[in-house]
Amino acid sequence: MMCDRETIRGSRPVICCCAVVLFLTTACKQQAPDTRPADQQTIRDLDGQWSKTAGTRDLDATVAYYSDDAVLLPPNEPIVTGKQAIRASWVSLLSPNIALSWQANKVDVARSGDLAYVVGAYTLTTRDAVGKPAMDHGKTVEVFKKQADGSWKVVADMYNSDLAAPPA
Repeated sequence: MMCDRETIRGSRPVICCCAVVLFLTTACKQQAPDTRPADQQTIRDLDGQWSKTAGTRDLDATVAYYSDDAVLLPPNEPIVTGKQAIRASWVSLLSPNIALSWQANKVDVARSGDLAYVVGAYTLTTRDAVGKPAMDHGKTVEVFKKQADGSWKVVADMYNSDLAAPPA
């Protein structure tokens, strides 16, 4: 098939338009940079700060790490929903007779950059009425969600003991 100069000249706008559409299509498909390593470090640091805050027994500062609609899944208790209910649950954990700390063992952030989870371990020491210590240790799972302001808040928190349950 032969094309004359007029046909080629007439198709230039179509070719240019197709090139622009192709360029825009490939430009729109480019993924955002992978911020997971930085986000993982942020979450690890935040979780460490949270443990230290709980160690000071500052109830309001400890609960501030949760989102308003967070859930807490304590062992052998019903689910606790909402920041105020979570606050009430933390009162007993931050009493003067309890020492609590935890650390992250694994932090993973979703490729989307808006969710992360932490798997960790905790140590809890209690003292009875005569001051005799009792130790507990166990595991934790925390789910963090990036908030509209860019901060990370805990939206789900679960912990349970590694120790055998006491006999009934």
